[in-house]
Amino acid sequence: MTKSILLTLAVAAFAFASCQKKNSETSDVSQTDSTTTGPVETQKANSDYKPAFEGQTRIERVKSATAYQGKVLFSDLKNPWGITALPDGRLIITEKAGTMRIATTAGVVSAPITGIPTVNAEGQGGLLGIRVDPEFEKNRMVYWVFAEARPGGNLTAVAKGKLSTDEKKIEGVTVIYRATPAFPSNLHYGGRILFDKNGDLIISTGERSDTISRPQAQQLNSSLGKVVRITKEGKPVAGNPFEGKAGAKPELYSYGHRNVQGLAFHPVSGDLWEVEFGPRGGDELNRIEPGKNYGWPTITYGIEYSGKKMGDSIQVKEGMEQPVYYWDPVVSPSGITFYSSDSIPEWKNNLFIGGLSSMHIARLVIENNKVVGEERLLSGEGQRFRDVTQGKDGALYAVTDQGKLYRVYKK
Repeated sequence: MTKSILLTLAVAAFAFASCQKKNSETSDVSQTDSTTTGPVETQKANSDYKPAFEGQTRIERVKSATAYQGKVLFSDLKNPWGITALPDGRLIITEKAGTMRIATTAGVVSAPITGIPTVNAEGQGGLLGIRVDPEFEKNRMVYWVFAEARPGGNLTAVAKGKLSTDEKKIEGVTVIYRATPAFPSNLHYGGRILFDKNGDLIISTGERSDTISRPQAQQLNSSLGKVVRITKEGKPVAGNPFEGKAGAKPELYSYGHRNVQGLAFHPVSGDLWEVEFGPRGGDELNRIEPGKNYGWPTITYGIEYSGKKMGDSIQVKEGMEQPVYYWDPVVSPSGITFYSSDSIPEWKNNLFIGGLSSMHIARLVIENNKVVGEERLLSGEGQRFRDVTQGKDGALYAVTDQGKLYRVYKK
């Protein structure tokens, strides 16, 4: 056998072995970007729009002084979408097709949990965000968002159920909320879920993307393009901002959103923050105040995917909130979490954002409700980071569309 044939066989064997390296993969990734000055974004913007105030976009880059490490704990999840910590420190993860898995912080992942109702996993649908009850240790209740097929189309729905003691199934599932109207689109479901300090639920929805449904983001008789606040039973929370307003849905908390895939409470102020997808350019970070209008689709810093201007091509309008920060080009911001651990002090109260098209985790330094620095973590991994959460151990845990579970921690 010739040397060239032997070399070819060796390369093929190595490639095959590499493809088999899934569940046991524990490769480490450290910081690689040594640049410390200038704006974090250097690519040309899609539009010539100007920010409404200094620091609203393309902020100066920062670099963590603390050495951190990213480790792949597991590589064979099936399109994971949501991740949150259980009281004992393990993680519960949703997979888009309609399954849940429990993972240890060492990367041991359970078999799929059964008992979950059918989801519509087409397009951007599926089993989406997840949270466990603040009293989970007593009641074992789990809450999740999913895309549901209904007469007339699909919608964003919220369900709850009890995790069995053997952790193999969800029992007594009840759908507690549906964001109506249903619409025949498989796009822009929103899908994140949080518990607030009172034990009520904060849910994000999308405006379903279509030009026909877009205007509903501005309509108070529609649940599309909104942040909603409901009880554990799915009822509007007393004192919601549109309670008693004629024609308005009482569960609405804020409106004028495009597709919110990130929700988080600031650990000190308690303020609610969100990220949402813009069109071509114009991804947004917003601090959410009850009853406020966040502008979509009337104002935006993005343009149509075709390159045409959006609507009347305006970015500022009285009565509509400006984003705290926006990105152009987009980062496609998905799940977010504020860091509250003392493990890496310089990260404390910073916001971490999973980036899809940008393929990194963004770290935003926020002071007095303004972004003052941005850093890109794990940008060399080539992964679409779908969600990120802080674990009980002070590390960050992230899942990617390609099926990986990461741990990001102090080196």
